Amino acid sequence: MTDEISEPVKDDTDRVKRLEQEGDIAADYLEELLDIADLDGDLDMDVEGDRAAVSIVGADLSQLVGGDGEVLDALQELTRLAVYRETGERSRLMLDISGFRADRRTALEKVAEETVAKVKETGAPVALEPMSPFERKVVHDAVAGAGLTSSSEGVEPRRYVVVQPA
Repeated sequence: MTDEISEPVKDDTDRVKRLEQEGDIAADYLEELLDIADLDGDLDMDVEGDRAAVSIVGADLSQLVGGDGEVLDALQELTRLAVYRETGERSRLMLDISGFRADRRTALEKVAEETVAKVKETGAPVALEPMSPFERKVVHDAVAGAGLTSSSEGVEPRRYVVVQPA
């Protein structure tokens, strides 16, 4: 019986160690990138749920974010590739720079909340503007948390969320 209980704990410990390793690899890669670009920034690593999370904070790093986060998305993909190169496993690492994703998450949760209220009031589905995969996930999670359902429709890069009544 003891073995059954300790296995999930061991699996969870292994998962956290693997995600921490991903964060370390990503931080090393990003530190080199900042050095090459002669940019100042501090790195913060964490494990959030089922993914490693790395944040770069510091001076004005808006050039690493881009207008709508497109540079940030590209850097995230490059960082995931660096992790893959080292581990041989696909990473779901999340990169944030200067709090861009955190701020965007807050704004999207507000949009989801307002959309849920509208759908509940009218009983009709509501389609939102096209969003990135990260943005759609935030909205899907918020909608599910409010007890409604949602789906993604369309084709990248114009995929969008539709919120349906219960």
